[in-house]
Amino acid sequence: MNPIKNIWSSPKTSITGLLIATVTIARVFSQQGITLGTVGNGTVISLLTGLATALLGMLARDPAPNADLLSERSESNGPVVSSNSTTRLGCWALIALLLLGATTGCSAQSVAQNIVNWTPTLQSAVATVDATAAVLDPAAAPVFTAATVGFDAASNTLVAQAKAYLANPSAGVLAQLQTAVITFQQQVNVALLQAAKITNPASQQKALADINVVATAVNAILALINSISSKAAVAQMAAQSTIKLASIEPLLDKDAAANLLASHYGEPVASARMQLSQAEVNAAQVGF
Repeated sequence: MNPIKNIWSSPKTSITGLLIATVTIARVFSQQGITLGTVGNGTVISLLTGLATALLGMLARDPAPNADLLSERSESNGPVVSSNSTTRLGCWALIALLLLGATTGCSAQSVAQNIVNWTPTLQSAVATVDATAAVLDPAAAPVFTAATVGFDAASNTLVAQAKAYLANPSAGVLAQLQTAVITFQQQVNVALLQAAKITNPASQQKALADINVVATAVNAILALINSISSKAAVAQMAAQSTIKLASIEPLLDKDAAANLLASHYGEPVASARMQLSQAEVNAAQVGF
């Protein structure tokens, strides 16, 4: 791959990646007490973070209403090149900011739509889990079934609450959505720990892989919900999170998660890995 050519052909994606990297590095420096000097009443690090955040917020603006109409085919009747790519870029910039814990100024409606956009992936992952027990070895199947028995109900509740919040982004509906996501997240964490006890290597690998897809979708939704929740609400959710990230972190397939995020938003895997890494730091800091 030619990085110079890639930068020239995909300038918005390259700029987004650069800004995300700037925010990530600046936050790490800030956490370590590195300021790089002062500027006015603040520090160089805070200035860089603020500027990068503001620019990412501009990239994450809502797409134009007629975006779907602005597509055109190549001269060879090849794949359609659409402004949907711009929409995906805006979504990726938004999720990047949310996972980094930065303030975007985006509306609750925009975040609600992003939450709902994850629900098809979540439902598909749960449907896969429902069929997994049938392909496991006889000893592993009952363990897996018991570990994931609540996934369907929890998924249906979370999807329903996400759609309800999109229709009515009020504090009361948000509270119900917060409860739904943390309940499901904890069920997924329990399932990962139980699946790790499967002794057959092939069955254990299959079980963990399928649960990991559900975990990625649920954690992405949780990050979005956290971004529009008060500090008190996030602290309450963290308190309800009895099985912490540190307990299940060795069981998470980070490469698969990065690939899923990149595919969902149509953006580079390298950027997705960066977001996941920072998201883990942020989640641990607030008690998850």
